[in-house]
Amino acid sequence: MTVGSSWAHAMQFQPEKWQDGDWILHHDNAPAHTSHLVQQFLAKHGTAQLQQPPYSPDLAPCDFFLFPRLKKVLKGHRFEATDDITQNLTKTLLDILKEEFAKCFQQWQKHWAKCVAAEGNYVEDNYG
Repeated sequence: MTVGSSWAHAMQFQPEKWQDGDWILHHDNAPAHTSHLVQQFLAKHGTAQLQQPPYSPDLAPCDFFLFPRLKKVLKGHRFEATDDITQNLTKTLLDILKEEFAKCFQQWQKHWAKCVAAEGNYVEDNYG
């Protein structure tokens, strides 16, 4: 999936939130997110970005919520085919309750506040 197609796909969900432009994109410091091509695309479309402080990879919900959950499904299993992996991961994703996602984002906001209070310095937190 390209940056453009990801952006267009995201705009299909709740387009009214994209129209007034009062939202901010948060992504981590992964090379794919900080590449010149991605930065040009976001600038071209006037996308405001919330930069992640260095040494705080746990600010990304995927890092502290989603990936650990998906790793539990894969760990210790040998899958015969890629389709088996896809089916297991898809089932795991679909089994996550909306309330669990809501709690994840509430924890995320609390961690932001800690990072702001620490002026971007490293913050230890277990999201417990």
